[in-house]
Amino acid sequence: MNITFDKSHGIFKLDTPNTSYCMAVTDKAWLGQVYYGPRLSTTDLAWALGLDQRPNTPKVLPEETVSFFDCYPWEYPVCNMGDLRSCCLAVRTENGQVDCLPRFRDYTITPGKPALGDLPATFDDGSHCATLTVHLEDPETGIQLALLYTAFQDLDVITRSVRIVNGGESAVQLEKALSASLTLPYEGNDLMLIHGSWAREQILDVQPIGPGFHGSFSHRGIPSHQDHPFLAILSPGANQTQGRVYAMHFVYSGSFLAQVERDQHDQLRAIMGIQPEGFSWELRPGEGFQTPEVVLVCSNEGLGHMTRTFHDLYRNHLIRGVSRPRPVLLNSWEAVYFDFDEEKLLTIARQAAKLGVELFVMDDGWFGRRNSPSGSLGDWQVNYEKLPDGLDGLSRKIEALGMAFGLWMEPEMISPDSDLYRAHPDWAIATRKHGAMRCRDQYVLDLSRPEVEEYVYGAVADVLRSGAISYLKWDMNRPITNLGSAALPAHRQGELGHRYVLALYRIQERLLREFPNLLLENCCSGGGRFDPGMLYFSPQIWGSDDTDAYER
Repeated sequence: MNITFDKSHGIFKLDTPNTSYCMAVTDKAWLGQVYYGPRLSTTDLAWALGLDQRPNTPKVLPEETVSFFDCYPWEYPVCNMGDLRSCCLAVRTENGQVDCLPRFRDYTITPGKPALGDLPATFDDGSHCATLTVHLEDPETGIQLALLYTAFQDLDVITRSVRIVNGGESAVQLEKALSASLTLPYEGNDLMLIHGSWAREQILDVQPIGPGFHGSFSHRGIPSHQDHPFLAILSPGANQTQGRVYAMHFVYSGSFLAQVERDQHDQLRAIMGIQPEGFSWELRPGEGFQTPEVVLVCSNEGLGHMTRTFHDLYRNHLIRGVSRPRPVLLNSWEAVYFDFDEEKLLTIARQAAKLGVELFVMDDGWFGRRNSPSGSLGDWQVNYEKLPDGLDGLSRKIEALGMAFGLWMEPEMISPDSDLYRAHPDWAIATRKHGAMRCRDQYVLDLSRPEVEEYVYGAVADVLRSGAISYLKWDMNRPITNLGSAALPAHRQGELGHRYVLALYRIQERLLREFPNLLLENCCSGGGRFDPGMLYFSPQIWGSDDTDAYER
């Protein structure tokens, strides 16, 4: 097994083909990060923590607890407990104070990789990886942490996530629950991020890491066109073929934080997880919270090895059905927009079939009274004036031409001018004082409500059952703003964003189980939700609304 614990030195060591990741238990209580880099043959590494030098030494406790805590390379740093750098966990207890200091308890090492509940995550059949679970516990509050690490045997990959359980007697509020922290020495490194905007997504940005904070984030409810949940720390002079690269990628489809801090001692701390701005989560006694997964890659052969490692991991351990051939498709949108009927579509389809197109996709405008960008989102009933034989009739006629049939939907949205909104105005995400805010003349459905989640699943499933539909383009064309749920109590409003993402995942998972041959393509105005979390459900993503071949 590629994970070991050396009791004599108190060192955990996780090995991949070319790298090692090491942690130490200091003073029988504090879990710290010792090393991440080229593979090591030894576990005699406690010296690397510099514990014989003030203020790093535990001997300064308790007189200089803050000095020690503020220098120690914590594996999972917590807020308000003496470490004054970027933190991963903030727990507000029943007395209103942020107060949690977990200590090492025990660990387990198991073959394979556990699933993470409703969250997408990398997977394995048990033959390519092993998982270390380190248990921490705060006896004063009862908060228990399970730090999950999976080391792959054939790829230079380590995945991380955290399970937080309230083992105390009173409810607490999580106000920050990130997934991973990484501590490295500063060596003149650069930081690589991915920025952009609509129709110009995925632009690489490399900048020197100066003192203070650097990074990217989203609080748009989606990863966004503007930022991507990724960061890489580059050694000086690193390029495609040489130099060391440390990369972190977030398997999540909502708001995120990816940040690097260069502190007063020239240490780098990289953190990644759910965007804490506006986030909170109540944990009652016995309840748990699972953070999404972060993928770590360390490359000693430059950016090329780093990117190929991610590609190999996602193709073999994240994307389901990746080997399925993708059909050549024609989408009706830019040919006809909303102005079509069945005969116009069939005229286009006949020409497409002659050219060898394999899949004909009907885009927006086939449902409700949808003749413009305004109205009918949420009313997913076919417009029989345009399609007199319905979806079943049109799909059979497309099949007769030798092509498969697919269509477009935007299931997460609701139009103010729709039967659904008139019946359920409280289903739109909205704050109580200012209401919902329009974008593209539409609102966002509150998927955190079980009845809304069920409605969306049922509406999409009914459409897919109504014809020979083998492809679904799932669009999402606006950010989520004015976060407020008419169903959540006041102290749980901060849960809305994450509950929304979990519901989205459940809906898509249920659809894929009922329709196992469905090709689900994720489109979020192009690249707005282009992340590994969505790749788990949709192996095909519309990368950008910029269709210029050179820029693509």
